[in-house]
Amino acid sequence: MLPDQNGWSRYLHFQAGWVLVMTGLVYVLHGWRAGHFRRNLFPEKGELSVGALMDVLKKHLRFERPAEGAPYNILQRLTYLIVVFGLVPAMVWTGLAMSPSFTAGFPFVVDWVGGFESARTIHFFVTVALALFLVAHIAMIILAGFKSRMRAMTVGVKETV
Repeated sequence: MLPDQNGWSRYLHFQAGWVLVMTGLVYVLHGWRAGHFRRNLFPEKGELSVGALMDVLKKHLRFERPAEGAPYNILQRLTYLIVVFGLVPAMVWTGLAMSPSFTAGFPFVVDWVGGFESARTIHFFVTVALALFLVAHIAMIILAGFKSRMRAMTVGVKETV
């Protein structure tokens, strides 16, 4: 016998998806209006060269700590852009494509991903990619100095050394 046959967990899962959509919209609108994406995330000229990417990759493989207050490097910029404008929208789209009540009104949503089973497969692999991003993100915060990074993220206070 399967637990939760009344669908409570599915309901909570769907509600969490709407929380993701609403907070994501606030983040994207604020980031666009404040210039955060243009200033901090979109790569500058010359950053997308193979040499520049290899230099950043070598530093990360040696676990060199970034300077306090340093701007995002090109790997961080590209990763955040992929997550914010690629993986999260794909997660929402495929989640909606798996919802029978949503696709009854908007059948093109499931058609654009190749059907219900394709939506499930894409949703699963995007979930794995986001989970790996989360684990890597937490590991990098720990390696870069957990206390100072968490203080800067939560209350906006940077430690001076």
